[in-house]
Amino acid sequence: MNVTLTINGLTTQACFPRKDIDQLHLPLLQHFSALQRQQNRPLIVFLVAPPGTGKSTLSAFWQKLSCEMPELVPLQTLPMDGFHHRNDWLDARGLRQRKGTPETFDLAKLRDALLALREPGSRWPEYSRTLHEPVEEAISVTAPVLIVEGNWLLLNEPGWASLSALCDVSIFIEADPDILHRRLVERKIRGGLSPQQAEDFYAMTDGPNVMRVLEHSQLADIRLKMATDNGYQKSDL
Repeated sequence: MNVTLTINGLTTQACFPRKDIDQLHLPLLQHFSALQRQQNRPLIVFLVAPPGTGKSTLSAFWQKLSCEMPELVPLQTLPMDGFHHRNDWLDARGLRQRKGTPETFDLAKLRDALLALREPGSRWPEYSRTLHEPVEEAISVTAPVLIVEGNWLLLNEPGWASLSALCDVSIFIEADPDILHRRLVERKIRGGLSPQQAEDFYAMTDGPNVMRVLEHSQLADIRLKMATDNGYQKSDL
């Protein structure tokens, strides 16, 4: 199934195998809908994965499906990127080049925002790819099912480990590090870096982030695996 999705304000094309839609994506969304109706309050789902797994594309696809199928409860994606510290804060601590690591996020602000999702009328920050800064209260939270997606939401390290108590369902996407290496380097080359620059960036930033997510995340309620064809398989459900 070929789809057009809007991710971080940009339009992108994606393809999801029909078999995956019928056997994985729709059953998951039906599961979320049933839980939300049972609880009769916002359902908070953590979608966690290392860089390069396509989690933003996946959550945008889930949002599209939920809005097009009347039997599903509407779903909204809330990216974690809006909780980056501002660049002046990062510069003062020498962290600008490490942007994207757990240390560059405002953990207290993220925790408060997750708690606020239980109440109506909450808002969520958004990361501007133009300004390269977070924009406060840019997203109005309206859907009954909320997919909070990011790399570090299940990080089993001090401070971060307590976040898992703030979600109703957690999902983790496993992936082969070698596949992620190739995908992330190719992404940087498409973005304008030379092959050597892309490899250097992977060695300095993306590679350590990939392994930190894979090796230091808490066990999720649902585990998926990124397949070699860029689809996904169930590890358990």
